[in-house]
Amino acid sequence: MTNADHRSPRTVVPIEPALLIAETFDRAQVTELRHSVTACAQAAGLHGQRLDDFVLAVNELITNAVRHGGGQGALRLWRNDGRLVCEVADEGLGISAQRLDDRTRPAPETAGGWGLWLARQLSDTMEVMSGATGTVVRITTEIAAPAAADLPD
Repeated sequence: MTNADHRSPRTVVPIEPALLIAETFDRAQVTELRHSVTACAQAAGLHGQRLDDFVLAVNELITNAVRHGGGQGALRLWRNDGRLVCEVADEGLGISAQRLDDRTRPAPETAGGWGLWLARQLSDTMEVMSGATGTVVRITTEIAAPAAADLPD
């Protein structure tokens, strides 16, 4: 493997067969990837504010991967037991334990430091594994069951 080769994305647990997206990305693909996530999340059953929140959380994670994780990353999106799960991995230097433990809202005048905080606020769950070889962030959101009026007769 050369330095130009991109390693396969790491995952925290095996991914079930309902994989919707598995893409590597760099700065040039961020907007296109955000649109793909939006389309897949909507098709999976997310709508309204929950859709907007989830897509914004994912956007923060992919932007962080580009800015702080070596300029590129890998995204996987899948359905699992009524949830939509997104995992973003990068090969950066990792996030300090102190930064990971800090769950306080950044000061309004702070230019950076909002990405993980926003992702945590806008998703139902967030897990972060970080070390010297990179970071993997996994977020989930519940997919609401369709209302009775939305079900076919």
